[in-house]
Formats: sequence, C-alpha cells, structure tokens
Amino acid sequence: MIVAANKGPRAILESRFHGIEFIDIPFMEITYPKDGNMPKHFFITGPRLLRSIWQEHKALQREVRQRNVDLVISDSRFGLWTSKAKSIFMTHQVQIMSPVFQGLINWLNRWIMSRYDEVWIPDYEKAPGLAGDLSHPYRLPINARYIGPLSRFEVPLVKRPIKWDAIAIISGPEPQRSLFEAELARRFIESGKPALIVQGKPDEPRDQQIDNLRVVNHLDDTELLEELAQAKKVISRSGYSSIMDYHVLEIEAELHATPGQTEQEYLAQLHGS
Repeated sequence: MIVAANKGPRAILESRFHGIEFIDIPFMEITYPKDGNMPKHFFITGPRLLRSIWQEHKALQREVRQRNVDLVISDSRFGLWTSKAKSIFMTHQVQIMSPVFQGLINWLNRWIMSRYDEVWIPDYEKAPGLAGDLSHPYRLPINARYIGPLSRFEVPLVKRPIKWDAIAIISGPEPQRSLFEAELARRFIESGKPALIVQGKPDEPRDQQIDNLRVVNHLDDTELLEELAQAKKVISRSGYSSIMDYHVLEIEAELHATPGQTEQEYLAQLHGS
C-alpha cells in the first residue's frame, strides 16, 4: 500500500499505520480569507486551483506507471484519477453549495466525478442522511453509491465525571483555524472554568497550561476519547469528518462553520448549530 499525504495528515497516518510507504503528490494549500469573502477569494485563486488539479493528475499518472499501481482511492482529491488503474473518488459533496458560480462549479464537479470508475459517498442512502443535500442531489451520478458514514471510532462514548467545562477541537485551513483558536482561548480564560483546546497540529508538539486552559497540539484516539468522556461540552468546526465521528460517539457538539465555507455553513445549520 502507498499513501500520498503531507504535513499534519501524514503525521497522523504515520503514527497509526506502520510499514506503509508514504509519498508526496503536491497540491495547492486551500486557504480561506479573514473577511469570509469567498467569491472574491475564489476569483483570485480559482485559476491556480485548476492548474494544481491538473498537475496532481499528471503526478499520479507518473506514480501509477512507475509503481504498477492497480487501484487508486482519492479522498476528495480532484485530480487523482487515471485510466491506467481503477480509480475511486470518495466525497460527501456530490452537490457543492456556492454563493456564486454554483452551476459552473457543479458542472466541473460532475465532470471530475465522471473521470473516476466509482464514486463512494460516505453517508446513508436515505435522505437527508448526515450531509443532507450535499450527498443527496436531485440527480445521482450513475457511478456513485452510498457506503455509509466513516469514522475512526466504533461505539458510543461512555460518559464519566466532568473534568472539563469545554473541549475545543480545532481544525481547518489558515488563517481561520488560528482565528478560531484565539477566540475560543479568550472565551475559555475569561470564563475561569477548566477547558482544553486540541489544536489539530500533530506535527507541531505543544502542551501548555494557561491559567484554567490547557492547550495541546494533538491527542491520539485513546487520549481523545478519555478527555471527551469527561467533557461537559464539545466545540469544533462543522467539518463532515467531525460530524461522522460525533454521530458514532453519540455526542451533541457545538458546531461552528469556517466563515465563507458554504459546505460547513450548510452542515452547521443542518445539525442545528
């Protein structure tokens, strides 16, 4: 097995899976503007994004030829299809929400999905599922099928006596990730109640106590479950992977969308945050 990943995701995967070869297929780092103005941001970065998709496609083609790969599974990486091997695209965003260019963006999304042999949708087949209209479009691609929610966890969380008034799990692209962390840190310190922030930065070690607030860079699954079981409240972004985890753990989390990220805004509203 070969895994293409870098930075934080690679650090997590390397800590969990041993004896696997890791490679780097570069892709443009996705960012979100401080002011949340995604139409303007997309207009500026869109051409570079399209170029990056094509470049990762060509890079994959080289890897497939050199390593005799016979199966490629892409976790929402648009450019990782190939005619040289069976290729599978995994996404919950069969339909993309956008305040502008929605028709064009979804035309491109459908074209990309058509390049793959199969599209796997990690949600329940019966609407609304966990992703609502994102995963249940009016017209499902003929090569798509539902595979059910995916989570690193398997059973509901067993609650224990309260240790933390709140745990915040921080994730997402910069600069919004750091802005979200700073706002929550201020709120927690002002409350005077014990709180924990998990930064979601496994490649940058940190464990710091600031008055009533503890800040750690990362917790492995066992450690995270231990702390979640002792939390009165959980706060995080409304990313779909997090929502699937909370669904399995049967946690009611306080979800906050990344400003300007319409997918998360929709999911936060769908799940009542």
